Amino acid sequence: MSEAEASLKKFQKELSTGTVSLALLAVLARAREPLYGYLIAKRLERIGEGALSGKQSALYPVLRNLEAAGLLESHMEPSVAGPPRRYYRITAQGRQALGQWVAAWRATRDSVDSVLEGAIE
Repeated sequence: MSEAEASLKKFQKELSTGTVSLALLAVLARAREPLYGYLIAKRLERIGEGALSGKQSALYPVLRNLEAAGLLESHMEPSVAGPPRRYYRITAQGRQALGQWVAAWRATRDSVDSVLEGAIE
């Protein structure tokens, strides 16, 4: 792996750290019913047009952290095709945080876009 490729990989990892939490809350806020991890990953992949795909294993620690922070709640249900599944639902506190995080994301995005404008020609 070249130094440029390693640098890009590190940048992408750092960039995805906060965006995964934001995207998870957004997916669960749109859901009409609680979702389990695989369904959340599939919706992230579909809605995000593949930008967040391949991160399914990284979702579970983020889901647990969001639940520990009171932004999600979960429950277990038996599955006909394997072990029980943990279903997640966004809480009222999670919806409030999502609103704040979306505003912060948009402000950051707009600021970075302004700085980047004309940087590469």
